[in-house]
Amino acid sequence: MEQDLEKLAYEWTTTVVDNIDRTSDYYCQTSDVFRSRSDKMLGDLLKTNNLAEEESYLISAMVGEIGNNSFDHNLGRWPDVAGIFFGCNITDDKVKIVLADRGQGVLKTLKQVKPALANDVEALQVAFTERISGRAPENRGNGLKFVRKNIKNIKMHLIFISGNAQAELNEKMKIQEQEENIKGCLAILSL
Repeated sequence: MEQDLEKLAYEWTTTVVDNIDRTSDYYCQTSDVFRSRSDKMLGDLLKTNNLAEEESYLISAMVGEIGNNSFDHNLGRWPDVAGIFFGCNITDDKVKIVLADRGQGVLKTLKQVKPALANDVEALQVAFTERISGRAPENRGNGLKFVRKNIKNIKMHLIFISGNAQAELNEKMKIQEQEENIKGCLAILSL
């Protein structure tokens, strides 16, 4: 089932717009639908035997940050399908959470405030290490740094793809170019 969730999210970001399943339980058209489903996810995390309560809340906060970024940074700018793909598989010994959007992507978002960014790899590097926001002049830009810090602290694993760049975070962070190019962003959190 885990691989299916990742595959479904990947297909959701790459398929032609006419083939997007907007009736799927994984589709969150609006941020309030996403919040409702992420609240349910938190309840499921709190029921697991292998997670401390604090870890459950941190995972929920990280998921909220990634999902809310999709809505906040694409508001009024969705290229085709507004909303996100959000799915999770939670058992006592495994957590897999997948989020994806068909938005502008990190590079296009950050280029609005840092025009010198040359490619998707640079954009992900900046997103995870610098206090910067595509919603300047708002005083924001801590979200993905918060995610990075807590991935390391609770020993999770994150794969975050935007455009043709992939960031892999656990104890360390590795960002590299990949062959495939996806619309928007795809995030896979696992524990």
